[in-house]
Amino acid sequence: MNLKTIVWSALATVSILSCSTQKGAVDSDEPKAIQLFNGKDIKNWTPKIRNYETGVNFGNTFRVEDGMLKVRYDQYDEFNQQYGHLAFNTPYSYYVLRLEYRFIGEQTKGGEGWAWRNSGAMLHGQSPQSMLKNQDFPISIEAQLLGGDNNPESTRTTSNLCTPGTNVFMNDQLFTPHCINSKSKTYHGDQWVTAEFVVLGDSVIKHVLEGETVISYSKPQIGGSNVLNHDPKVKNDGQSLTSGYIYLQSESHPIDFRKVELYDLAAYKKQPEKLDRIIQQILHKKSSN
Repeated sequence: MNLKTIVWSALATVSILSCSTQKGAVDSDEPKAIQLFNGKDIKNWTPKIRNYETGVNFGNTFRVEDGMLKVRYDQYDEFNQQYGHLAFNTPYSYYVLRLEYRFIGEQTKGGEGWAWRNSGAMLHGQSPQSMLKNQDFPISIEAQLLGGDNNPESTRTTSNLCTPGTNVFMNDQLFTPHCINSKSKTYHGDQWVTAEFVVLGDSVIKHVLEGETVISYSKPQIGGSNVLNHDPKVKNDGQSLTSGYIYLQSESHPIDFRKVELYDLAAYKKQPEKLDRIIQQILHKKSSN
């Protein structure tokens, strides 16, 4: 082996090692997914169903069967506006939340028309312990989940925005209407849908479907109406929502969740370039096993 061959061989080895090191650095930077739903039980969650005290899972509304977190109403005589919410017991501020969900079956008796194939993930919510017995919704930012019917011509977007007791900014202006549709396509029937939500404290929140941001807004804060029978001491209008609890919703239509996972980004909130890179890595990968 001559000197030229030795030099080229050494350079190639260094190049390979460098690429491997860089790849390892990228992988090690990305936080591991936290499985909020462990596939076995809801011990780390707290139910709050309207007309019942916090912690009472009336009618076994939220249950785990077949490795899925299911929302069911077979023990209800009638829905009667008994809106339910299941809160994960740890609040978060900066994160990516990934859900895999599907609507199935028929709406329970007594559910409102607007609640057909309607559920949601509540972000930056008040604690379940601070909700009053007859309160309908937690003060929160709602990522509204809607299902389409089996008519391929109909349109019904999902990953919309609703604001029970809150306001946001859109296009640098205060946005006060209760709900606004995203620009998503319609997901018909009982198909599984993967929805992702990028939540960055009180700065920006993005709803993502199939790698595309379907709605984006900023400066989430307490304000407005659309929440009933709450404790006035909790509703401090104008207060920025920097963190809060994540809820899954029951609004009268059966829904399954087979994945509820979260990537905690709080460690990177003061490193904007690194934060953005890690978010892109997370959004371009499939959910963890």
